[in-house]
Amino acid sequence: MDFERLTAEMRRLALRAGERIMEIYAAPDFEVRAKSDASPVTEADEAADALISAGLRAAFPDVALVTEEQAVTHGQSATTFLIVDPLDGTKEFVQRRGDFTVNIAYVENGVPLRGVVYAPAKGRLFYTTPDGRSVEETGPFGPEPGETAAIGVNPTPDNRGLMVVASKSHRDAATDEYIGRYGVRDMTSAGSSLKFCLVATGEADLYPRLGRTMEWDTAAGDAVLRGAGGEVVRFDDHTPLAYGKPGFENPFFIAYAPGVLLLKD
Repeated sequence: MDFERLTAEMRRLALRAGERIMEIYAAPDFEVRAKSDASPVTEADEAADALISAGLRAAFPDVALVTEEQAVTHGQSATTFLIVDPLDGTKEFVQRRGDFTVNIAYVENGVPLRGVVYAPAKGRLFYTTPDGRSVEETGPFGPEPGETAAIGVNPTPDNRGLMVVASKSHRDAATDEYIGRYGVRDMTSAGSSLKFCLVATGEADLYPRLGRTMEWDTAAGDAVLRGAGGEVVRFDDHTPLAYGKPGFENPFFIAYAPGVLLLKD
């Protein structure tokens, strides 16, 4: 893979998709439908998906592509592929809360090596550079990359008082019980893949997810977090979260700064 070209294309397509999403977001009304799994989908999801998919297929025709809106996941698996969630946090989008993101990632041999997470309503853009380090670019965002700052996880998290981030739309009692076993200084809620990015920047130390997610929900944020020195592991055995699983469904997982002393279930 040409990582210079990949980084440029992922950034360009994420920004273009974000621009289209915000056009729809600013409209007085937009269509919301329920998918077969009862989750919501909007015209913004579909427009962003079409834009990103066309761009990736043109740029990387020989690389398999998986997207949330086009995936036929039953029985499928892969080891090397591009994976896209064109609008992660559709519930936040529909409720106009701003915590939604565009996510594009490249997975090789089951590992998310590169990714971009763009939160257009918040003006935050995170991505991995061609050499695999993670940065946050400050806006305004133009055709060429602007000012970037390297990001990294909190190198010395205080296990007596961790900063924890949890899902805004998918909190449950099991998650609260698990978090309650740690020494917690404070908690914040965030939607979509922004939770990974808050750990990646050191704004949070720990993000446990005890609920259903798909690989397109996590791959880009996972790549950004790994490039910032963080880790994402399975909840059950603390082995690295792998990608390309049959059906592209994730187990429960924990994203964290390595200084956090993880507790077994």
